[in-house]
Amino acid sequence: MAATPPPVFDASRPIDLASPGFVQHQYAWYRWLLEEAPVCRGRISVMRLGLVTRYEDCRTVLSDERFVRNRARAKGRAGASPLPLPLPRSVAAIARSMIYEDDPEHRRLRTLVNQAFTARAVAQLSGRVEALADELLDGFAAGSRIDLLERYARPIPTRVIAEMVGMAREEMRELERSLRVLTQGFSGWNVLRTLLFDLRGTARFVRALVARKRAAPGDDILSALIEAEEAGDRLSEDELVAMVFLIIVAGFETTMHLITNGVRLLLEHPEQLDRLRAEPALWESAVEEVLRHRGPVLGTKPQYPKQDVVLHGVTLPRGKPVMPLLGAANHDPRAFERPDEFDVARSPNHHLGFGFGAHFCLGRQLA
Repeated sequence: MAATPPPVFDASRPIDLASPGFVQHQYAWYRWLLEEAPVCRGRISVMRLGLVTRYEDCRTVLSDERFVRNRARAKGRAGASPLPLPLPRSVAAIARSMIYEDDPEHRRLRTLVNQAFTARAVAQLSGRVEALADELLDGFAAGSRIDLLERYARPIPTRVIAEMVGMAREEMRELERSLRVLTQGFSGWNVLRTLLFDLRGTARFVRALVARKRAAPGDDILSALIEAEEAGDRLSEDELVAMVFLIIVAGFETTMHLITNGVRLLLEHPEQLDRLRAEPALWESAVEEVLRHRGPVLGTKPQYPKQDVVLHGVTLPRGKPVMPLLGAANHDPRAFERPDEFDVARSPNHHLGFGFGAHFCLGRQLA
């Protein structure tokens, strides 16, 4: 990628979060926004939205009762689809995901889903991830050059997700196709083609997988989701499909980029790598610091104010999307000492890499 000119900071117009000028100078933008424009306008693809950057403001947007996740509820249209576009039923099932819901529906779905993420299930997956990582590393010739993304960072989440949902080996190719659709088709106007056409095939694949696991359950998380019950309540077909979508989307790209970001940070800071080699007990702390310093998530799913909310003199209008910029919040000097330094022993480290509030990442214990 060609280098871009130094950024010209300007919050008078919506900031394009996908533009090369922002992406290549992301952390310089964060520093400027935190001090000069903590609440401003932005856009991602075709969506225009409000941006919130400071740590405490992000926590407020993610936990204050004035903000909700369900767009229709914020606009007083309870029961309507939370998605901004009318979609075919086969695709609209993703709107049943708990990431688009608020309590009490969010609590209901999360209670059922938690039954599948037992300590035993997480321990099994953790052991499998370690074995898979060792297997991949053992396959590299000593001193050879490798494509870290293609030969290590991408295979790990792909194979782990396949095992989580009990996928047969022959279904792996379709999973890889689905992952490409879900992670590469949401830029620019491609989002319309992806939502209206590409996701139909992915939805059919997921429904067929759910039907197969219902008929022949296995020792996997999808089978546990099908069996989950709370006071006679179970996940519906659409809710199961939405949960599989969520596992695929939330587990794939974030894990892949966390691995590559972590390796890059350690290569850029060899003294921190030396410290980890000398003090291996710091590895868990190091992962938390990667999540803070260069996490894979730019921001959360948008929140929607139920009423006009004023932050730092800027009005966030009722029903309009607001995105907490987690990357900026994790570099806020009001919350972190030396925020731009990478310190594998940082403590405390209350970063927002897994979100905050009711929608705190369900996969935190596995990650």
